[in-house]
Amino acid sequence: QVQLGESGGGLVQAGDSLRLSCAASGRTFVSYTMAWFRQGPGKEREFVAAIRMSERFTYYKDSMKGRFTISGDSAKNTVYLQMNFLKPEDTAVYYCAARMGSATYNHYDYEYWGQGTQVTVSS
Repeated sequence: QVQLGESGGGLVQAGDSLRLSCAASGRTFVSYTMAWFRQGPGKEREFVAAIRMSERFTYYKDSMKGRFTISGDSAKNTVYLQMNFLKPEDTAVYYCAARMGSATYNHYDYEYWGQGTQVTVSS
């Protein structure tokens, strides 16, 4: 049974950094794309970043480039999201997701989801 578990969220001030972790279990994820999505209050779920675990290719939403960095550790089946210079508009529940195959920006394409971790950025 595939399980994804996020951790690392919290309450921070604008300009601070956080690193989110997603631990995956149930299978080897080397052939998977792992991604981060987020959903703010009253907003739709949006793509943040993704990584192909085999080639380590990374993909970002344009507005996240330069502030957010996704990385993966295949040996640990863990994906990370380093978030720097956080802004109040980054406040959201951040979700880890996985799919077999190439990266997409559409959350409907992802088969497996974690429960999410709350990130709150105060001004």
